[in-house]
Amino acid sequence: MALAIAFVSAAAASGIDQLRAFVDGARTGKATFRQVVAAKSGRVPQASSGTFAFARPGKFRWSYDKPYAQLLVGDGDKLWIYDRDLNQVIIKKLDRALGATPASLLAGSNVFETNFVLIDGGNADGIEFVEAQPKSPDTGFDRIRIGFKENLPRMMELHDNFGQLTQLTFDTFERNPAIDPALFRFSPPLGADVIGN
Repeated sequence: MALAIAFVSAAAASGIDQLRAFVDGARTGKATFRQVVAAKSGRVPQASSGTFAFARPGKFRWSYDKPYAQLLVGDGDKLWIYDRDLNQVIIKKLDRALGATPASLLAGSNVFETNFVLIDGGNADGIEFVEAQPKSPDTGFDRIRIGFKENLPRMMELHDNFGQLTQLTFDTFERNPAIDPALFRFSPPLGADVIGN
């Protein structure tokens, strides 16, 4: 009976409530995703897919597998961006890089509301939406829309300042799985061009 009540309350909760419940209740997570990027110019959308894992606060691994291999690793201090084809690594301070980004909504701490204004986005097809608008004008994003079901993200839409739309669909999303801490460490491959500090 209690399980049924919890399920109903999660299903009836607004997108904002589900985002808060996700951030408060998911200390770790992992998912597979599909991504489609559509430009305002109308050129052919670019599709990619991969995996995502996080451990709060600030540790995450975003791996693009298809069509091109790229890896983003947040180790709690630095953000490592590795392009395998270019054999190039870019390093940034994580706090500046994470700030008001989509990754901070999924993998950051529960102070994300200091960086975003949250607006109820309504319901569509059983998914509750929340729209997050960055408070800072220099984030690169105009707005982020996240769809939740049962307190887990199911999709995300990123509207950037150039009119480009990125749509992410999470095919699977596991809440609080055991994750090997080694996933959140990165060492540049031998011979890689390293840019940053």
